[in-house]
Amino acid sequence: AERRARMAAESLLQQKQRELSSANRKLGEHAKLLSEEIIEKRQEVRIVRSQAEKLKGQNTKVREDLDRATKQAVVAERRLWDAIETIQDGFAVFNGKDQLVIANRAYLAMFDGLDGVRPGVTFPDLLDLMVDEGLVDIGHQDPVKWKDFMVGRWDHDPIEPLTLKLWNDSYVKFLDRRAHDGDMVSLALNITDTIRHERELAEARDRAEAAARAKTAFLANMSHEIRTPMNGVVGMSELLIESSLDEEQQLYAETIRNSAEALLVIINDVLDYSKIEAEKLVLHPEAFDLERAINEVLVLLQPTATDKGLELLLDFDLFLPTRFVADPGRMRQVLTNLIGNAVKFTTEGHVLVRVTGYPEEGNNSNYTLHISVEDTGIGIAEDKIEAIFGEFNQVEDERNRKYEGTGLGLAITQQLVELMGGEIWVDSELGEGSCFGFQVSVEAEDVPAPDSMKIPEGLRSAMVVDDLPINRTILEKQLTAMGLTVTTHSNADAALADNPEHVNMVLVDHSSMDLDGLTFTQKLRARGCNTPVILMTANPSFVSQAEGANNLFAIMQKPLLRRDLYERLRELGLWLASAPAPAPQPITTQEPELQRMRLLAAEDNKTNQLVFRKMVKSLDLDLEFANNGREAVDAFKSFRPHLVFMDISMPEMDGKEATRTIRTFEAGLGMERTPICALTAHAMDGDDQGILAAGLDFYLTKPLKKAAILDRIRQHVPEGVIIEPEDSAAAVA
Repeated sequence: AERRARMAAESLLQQKQRELSSANRKLGEHAKLLSEEIIEKRQEVRIVRSQAEKLKGQNTKVREDLDRATKQAVVAERRLWDAIETIQDGFAVFNGKDQLVIANRAYLAMFDGLDGVRPGVTFPDLLDLMVDEGLVDIGHQDPVKWKDFMVGRWDHDPIEPLTLKLWNDSYVKFLDRRAHDGDMVSLALNITDTIRHERELAEARDRAEAAARAKTAFLANMSHEIRTPMNGVVGMSELLIESSLDEEQQLYAETIRNSAEALLVIINDVLDYSKIEAEKLVLHPEAFDLERAINEVLVLLQPTATDKGLELLLDFDLFLPTRFVADPGRMRQVLTNLIGNAVKFTTEGHVLVRVTGYPEEGNNSNYTLHISVEDTGIGIAEDKIEAIFGEFNQVEDERNRKYEGTGLGLAITQQLVELMGGEIWVDSELGEGSCFGFQVSVEAEDVPAPDSMKIPEGLRSAMVVDDLPINRTILEKQLTAMGLTVTTHSNADAALADNPEHVNMVLVDHSSMDLDGLTFTQKLRARGCNTPVILMTANPSFVSQAEGANNLFAIMQKPLLRRDLYERLRELGLWLASAPAPAPQPITTQEPELQRMRLLAAEDNKTNQLVFRKMVKSLDLDLEFANNGREAVDAFKSFRPHLVFMDISMPEMDGKEATRTIRTFEAGLGMERTPICALTAHAMDGDDQGILAAGLDFYLTKPLKKAAILDRIRQHVPEGVIIEPEDSAAAVA
């Protein structure tokens, strides 16, 4: 029992030892975990303390930055307010309830120190103060309506600027803008000096316009007063040159005429430039034939070119329309200036006018035209080109000091082209010639069909004989476009050697280098060759003298009009198709029954009557004069003229009124319209619009030119009337 008790006690002791060991092990593990947790918490505490220290430093920095920013904001606000107070214009801010928040002294000064104008006052209250105290000049407006207008103005977005006149005769312009937060910022700009300056400018403009009107009236009157006696000088000098004079007298007479014409050019340039400068020059578009207009300018300059041995050439694109809508007078002026300059500064070679163009995209009736004038003259140095279009400018060097002129021609030309909506340019090389060109956009009146220039079947080949390469090229291009096979030769001998019988026609220049055109034709006929020959000549008198020359199909004046050339070739083609065997005979017309043409001239100046009578004395006319418009009307009713020349400025009744009376008389009797040509010395008032509106058909500007008078008469010879005397025709033959 004792042993069993001891063994049980030992077993219990071992069990308790095991339990104690397990408890100690658990206690150790728990102590270890607790120790680790304490270490971790201590680490977290250290981190938190560190972060707290950092936040404490940042908070201090933020507080310092905030203090610094506050101080800077205070300084900036003070500086801004000082700046706003410094400016002379008013500045104010209203809140969303239209209450005044702030305003500078300049803004408050508009209210003349009224006590009620302080922060918190509303905008409508300010308007009441302005009206009640007479601070604003509202004129005859109703005060209530004016205040309603001012309040309603703030509701618009954007708010339109408004100018008010204040009690002290100052003007303030209000610029108001609503901010995104609802505040209204108002600027009151003092524009008193600006208004005063604008008034001064308006008064100065009125004075300048009055001076311009006076200058225009003076120039118009001066034009008439100068041109009337110049008509006598130029006209009588032309008649004197045609009389029997010895060599010295002929020189004197030509000097008088040339000097008068030079003076006339200067007057025209000055008047035109004055009109452009005063912006009084107005374009009057109408349909006209551009190719014929260019040809007329070339014919006018042909005598000068012939004297210098120059060829005048025209290259008009075959497929380009000829009739366009523009101001024909101003277009001729541009062409005359450019072509005249080319002839003036060219001593040998040629002057070529080239016309090309193309329809504008989207509108086939509108064309962009390129017109260039090329010459082989003295040229322009590169450093002088920039100044060539300046007023009163002419390139100064030893090569062109002998050429006279006002220096206004190209300046006027440039402004006319720009007035037409175009542009002008120049390319030139010193000693090699120049090319002046301009581009305009115009409406075409008629667009030619693609086959409108095709020649009938009878004419298929042609030979061109001309010593000028550029002219051969132009003719070859035109004839080829008409469907012809073209052979060209530079001289008559080469053409004869090529056997002209193998072609349907020969186009030969009369002034060839080796043989003239008539001699060439005679040699052709002597060889038994019956090929039709068309002779080209630049001499207008030769055309009239040789019109009936044997062996020629036709004589055409250079430069050839495209339409005239086509018509001649079409006639030749039809003739060849119907009767190709015999040689063509000269085209003749049936002799009309002899009858005199009745001509009425209304002119109050006796000298001008004498000049006119002498100018037309070479024609067989029944001429009657009228001394004023009333006499012209009476003479028209009794004389029944075929053509009337009507002076515009006449006593008792002027030319326009007389024409209107004649047109009324014609309409009452159902008569055909009689052509009436105006004669005017009023270059400033001579635009055709006013003249045509009065019922006149054409106009000529004084001083009158004999060639222009005779040409106008010949254009209106009625059927069955002959104006060339028989002895004159015999003398020509």
